[in-house]
Amino acid sequence: MPATPTLPSFSEALRVWARIGCLSFGGPAAQIAMLQREVVDRRRWVSDARFLHALNFCMLLPGPEAMQLATYLGWLMHGVRGGVAAGLLFLLPGALVMLALSAIYAALGGVPLVAALFFGLKCAVLVLVVEALLRLARRALRGLLPWVLAVAAFLALFVFAVPFPVVVLGAGAIGFLTPGSFARAGHGPSADDHPAALDALLAAEPGRIAAMSGAARRAGLLAVVLWLWPVALLIPAGGVFADIGWFFSKMAVVTFGGAYAVLAYVAQEAVEHYRWLTAPEMLAGLGLAETTPGPLILVLQFVGFLAGLREGGGWIGAAAGAGLTLWVTFLPCFAWIFLGAPYVERLHDVARLRGALAGVTAAVVGVIANLALWFALRVLFSRMVDGPFAVQWPDPVSLQWQALALAALAAFGLFRLKLGVVPLLGMSALAGLALTLAAP
Repeated sequence: MPATPTLPSFSEALRVWARIGCLSFGGPAAQIAMLQREVVDRRRWVSDARFLHALNFCMLLPGPEAMQLATYLGWLMHGVRGGVAAGLLFLLPGALVMLALSAIYAALGGVPLVAALFFGLKCAVLVLVVEALLRLARRALRGLLPWVLAVAAFLALFVFAVPFPVVVLGAGAIGFLTPGSFARAGHGPSADDHPAALDALLAAEPGRIAAMSGAARRAGLLAVVLWLWPVALLIPAGGVFADIGWFFSKMAVVTFGGAYAVLAYVAQEAVEHYRWLTAPEMLAGLGLAETTPGPLILVLQFVGFLAGLREGGGWIGAAAGAGLTLWVTFLPCFAWIFLGAPYVERLHDVARLRGALAGVTAAVVGVIANLALWFALRVLFSRMVDGPFAVQWPDPVSLQWQALALAALAAFGLFRLKLGVVPLLGMSALAGLALTLAAP
């Protein structure tokens, strides 16, 4: 058995969080895979059991679950400063790229060269998502009931469009009532194949979580105050910035299930009610968000940018609209983690609650499978048509052979050549750029 690793220094953790933030392409499934690869598999800072415990709590929260998971893990290792650093470094690279792309889009009407570069990236991300799904399924689905829940969650979301909260809460209730069915599903105290640094530290210092809880609660309350005070100041004045602050604050509270679950509502309100942008522009914003690192919900930053540009005073208004959108969208994420994580950690060894979270884990496998399929169909096919049960299916004649070839190349690089994430993304991006520019 390998020796127990040591917990990283704060500066070492900062470098890893920055790496994750710069490479977190592909939406929540790929981002969760990146976090697991870096902090569980590669460095053994956190055990499988504790990672899954944190992930399940984050899946129950509104907002981007991968960014909140990074914040949670950062808090576990280095307290409030670790959580703030992990969350910000997960968010800022994508936000800066999105700001630049939004400005280019507004000035030039499109970014074809960037789209060509990121075409290969999306194909590589698809392979990374599939690999993450397989890894998570191997660890979380041990026994008949976890498999049943995973398949049921996938069908409920993909075929029947059951609301995301209903799926995960139902799975949690089943796990709570039948904890014995999930004893082997990665949440028990003996679930790890090797020791992890954080678990060894918590075993040596059993009062560590309690000692960190007070600072976390204060940080959570401060995040709530910082989130709400600009909204309270802007609303009496009215205007576009008051609308941005109020509208996206509401989104921060109801975005259960990640960005895809709320995009339809955001598009309807932003396009039809506020008239900040057109429907094609909303789709363009989603495309930009899908090709940048960081949470997919950064598409809201694009909406705020265009709203500020057109109604708030030109380019300065655009920057202010984008900044305000980020402020009211992501500060609540820090509040949920700092206020909730200390209590969730204390429940780590309660059998029924561990069973409930293991049930959520099984459902999360189905959720990620649904996201992976949604992403794959839109990467490999250029046109979707309506099918049975109001499910959109790909038009077979719209298969993009270039995307299929790039995905096969990425799969060969990942599974056969065992390439790391950076070489894989770099190879795929260059191949995508070459193929796109060579096309007639």
